[in-house]
Amino acid sequence: MSFGSGVAKVIALCLAIGCGACAEMPVSGPSSAAINAGEPLEPGGLPFGLVKLTPDTVGILHQFEPRGLAGSFTDKRPPASLNFGVGDTLTVTIFEAAAGGLFIPSEAGVRPGNYVTLPEQAIDNNGNITVPYAGEIKAAGRTAVQVQNDIVARIRNRAIEPQVVVNVVNQRTSLISVLGDVNTPSRFGASASGAGDRILDAITRAGGIKNPGYSTWVMLERKGKHATVPFENLVMNSSNNIYVQPGDRIYVYTEQQKFVALGATGQSGEFNFDAWRINLAEAVGKAGGLLDAQADPDAVFLYRAEPRDVAERLGVDLGKFPGAATIPVIFSINLRDPGGFFLATKTQMRNGDIIFVSNARSVEVSKVLQYIRVILATTSDVATTANNGIALRNNIKNLRNN
Repeated sequence: MSFGSGVAKVIALCLAIGCGACAEMPVSGPSSAAINAGEPLEPGGLPFGLVKLTPDTVGILHQFEPRGLAGSFTDKRPPASLNFGVGDTLTVTIFEAAAGGLFIPSEAGVRPGNYVTLPEQAIDNNGNITVPYAGEIKAAGRTAVQVQNDIVARIRNRAIEPQVVVNVVNQRTSLISVLGDVNTPSRFGASASGAGDRILDAITRAGGIKNPGYSTWVMLERKGKHATVPFENLVMNSSNNIYVQPGDRIYVYTEQQKFVALGATGQSGEFNFDAWRINLAEAVGKAGGLLDAQADPDAVFLYRAEPRDVAERLGVDLGKFPGAATIPVIFSINLRDPGGFFLATKTQMRNGDIIFVSNARSVEVSKVLQYIRVILATTSDVATTANNGIALRNNIKNLRNN
């Protein structure tokens, strides 16, 4: 084999390697074609639903935004009358129509009012209090009116037209706890007035929040059930400012809402909302917009997990997700279309969303061409070196012949 033919084979081999490597060019993520195919590239890969953002799909997303507290706790009524519990301390005041009765002696006419207030007493472990001449009165689990009526019924035949008032002095049950990032974490009794306190009222009683509202979250725990909502949602959406109930625990914490931007954006990385809510257009702007020389405006994708019922309304084939409560969905939007920006302003971001902007096809072609140029330059260097070697060998041969 001649040296020249060897060089030719080397060049051919390099070009073959270069062409075979075209499919393995470095990229910042999946191509738009791979996403639009709607299926994972690898066998056994995580399936996903592909949904195009249109006025209809944006309307569905708006209709089914996270339900907050109102959607999780559907009872909109104020708390019922306060029930006493074991450990609560009560006072009992008994009135009689005239002096000389069971509790008011004859000489009490000089006193301001015909009544007597019994010493404070706590409801015992059996749920009872003791009233002279009435005996043990069941108090735990009952309202003030029920206890009052029971005492009156017990002493009606012995006192003169008795009336009774029962008040709670120290409430140890029916408490509401407010913890976390508030100025005065506290535990206080539920309102006995019947009007009731709302979530914001309870937080106010705990001194208010410590940090900005847009980065503050409120979690309500009630009877083993939890729901969380941004603090500003309580202020802006009155339906979430529900009544608190005895036994509720409210936990306030600080956590910035964030999203991730990848691909052909001006800046990739994790970004804070710095607001209660932002839309897709604002999020793209926070990430530096689309790179003019790299991005494909009609290949902007929003990655998110949606509840199963929402995914179904969006038209996702749920057969690929048997039993899954949340469905991975990729939303696509065309920002080459002028109307796409209006859709982007109506699409609200959610905490943890991912924005991916795919490269334009021309960028991938340019990468391939650049790669081939490198291969050709390399093979050219090989050919030049080979030619120089041949010339050197000829020169040496000539010198020997002379």
